[in-house]
Amino acid sequence: MSAIYTTDEYGRPFIIVREQDKKSRKTGIEATKSHIMAAKTVANIVRTSLGPRGLDKILISPDGDITISNDGATIMSQMAVENQIGKLLVELSKSQDDEIGDGTTGIVVLAGALLEQAEELLDRGIHPIRISDGFEKACKIAVAHLDEVSDVIPWSKNDTSDLFKCAKTSLGSKIVNKCHDQFAQIAVDAILSDVDFELIKMEGKVGGEMADTALVHGVVIDKDFSHPQMPKEIKDAKIAILTCPFEPPKPKTKHKLDITTVKEFEELQKFERETFESMVQRVKDCGANVVACQWGFDDEANSLLLQHKLPAIRWVGGPEIELLAIATNGRIVPRFEDLSSAKLGSAGTIRELAFGTTNENMIVVEDCANSKAVTVFVRGGNKMIVDEAKRSLHDAMCVVRNLITDNRVVYGGAAAEISCSIAVEKAADQVSSIEQYAMRSFARALDAIPLALAENSGLPPIETLSYVKSQQVTEGNSRLGVDCMDTGINDMKEQFVFDPLISKRQQFLLATQLVKMILKIDDVIVHKADDQQ
Repeated sequence: MSAIYTTDEYGRPFIIVREQDKKSRKTGIEATKSHIMAAKTVANIVRTSLGPRGLDKILISPDGDITISNDGATIMSQMAVENQIGKLLVELSKSQDDEIGDGTTGIVVLAGALLEQAEELLDRGIHPIRISDGFEKACKIAVAHLDEVSDVIPWSKNDTSDLFKCAKTSLGSKIVNKCHDQFAQIAVDAILSDVDFELIKMEGKVGGEMADTALVHGVVIDKDFSHPQMPKEIKDAKIAILTCPFEPPKPKTKHKLDITTVKEFEELQKFERETFESMVQRVKDCGANVVACQWGFDDEANSLLLQHKLPAIRWVGGPEIELLAIATNGRIVPRFEDLSSAKLGSAGTIRELAFGTTNENMIVVEDCANSKAVTVFVRGGNKMIVDEAKRSLHDAMCVVRNLITDNRVVYGGAAAEISCSIAVEKAADQVSSIEQYAMRSFARALDAIPLALAENSGLPPIETLSYVKSQQVTEGNSRLGVDCMDTGINDMKEQFVFDPLISKRQQFLLATQLVKMILKIDDVIVHKADDQQ
């Protein structure tokens, strides 16, 4: 019961509503602190994955699927976070991944550090709104300072060395770092092939090693030719791309066919054979020498295709058939009657690849009429490595794409964060209002990134940060950062460690925006479900 009917001493009826016991409520500072605690817990999970020496996480789904990754967005998206504030951090890393494609771990660590500093300010009695205002001011100063310390990296189609270095920085923290020169070059070549980002397809196959990964200027289809005796390589291919099945026409409604005599059965067989032959003849007449069909076909149709020397690929998926049509400048044909030579796709070579001792094959379509379709063919020892290699390549390609859009960079190894921290602390001394405390806290939160980098690299965090910060101030060199790889050089320009400016700016803006939103929540009312009787 959610209410009780009763009467007062004069017999007047009234109802006592028992609603409050169905609610749990937190207000004021208690609510804000519970949010900060939840966000810090989530941020601490990915903190150890930051940087080139960051550790990997193993994520096991309810179905038993295993994912090994140190990519912030992947870890956050696969964690079953139930707390509402924790879910906001998951959304934060997702928005960074969607917009920029890299820096997803750093943004969560920064948001967690800002909330940690905000908690200390709340304990000192500073109002959440004043903390938000101070963080907003500090963020503006930090973003403006990023523009000041940024460098422009020149690139052209003939000289892509700087793009290559930035792609290597992105891949440095990934599982593929043992052959990251090759992967960085693949990322640069894929983006510079004048392709829409959506048309860069990644296809993986377990087996071989990561060094076998290659960029194919064409389409890779995870199928094989429908008959083992069909030729394994076709030159100057003219491809008929069909979404209609190789089978006799059937009524759309439910039907039953009664065959009572041998003659009727033979007529049906003859009709089917003639239908198959007319379909194959139509394909041959339009000039096609390869068929790619979205549907399957039975052994009779398969045998007939072999007799007519017409190689065919069946069960080609919807996205693959669209990509094949774009790459070969062909048209997808829904009916055999619509086939014509103008609708055929063309490619220089179609060949079938076999892998090891397995029966698994793949079709590679190369030298396509439309060169604006490329496929990255990823190899690896197991499915987890192939999946992580795909994610790593995606991040590297996003970095290259961002640099082509805006070729300004800041220096990695937390050099940019340390430089912005110094600038914000300096500006805080000139602010007379209480926001100066929040601005100094923002500067300390920025220091959490170099501290985490040093800690994950096995260096003493506080000593490392103090040394780099003092060097930046005394030398006036904003390129000095944490030497994660222990090369003996702190200058990130000499180590070629770059981050795109738009990625770093987005991290600061999005993290500050989320923290301001969390600080403004002062009341949480949770309605509990009615107890099951």
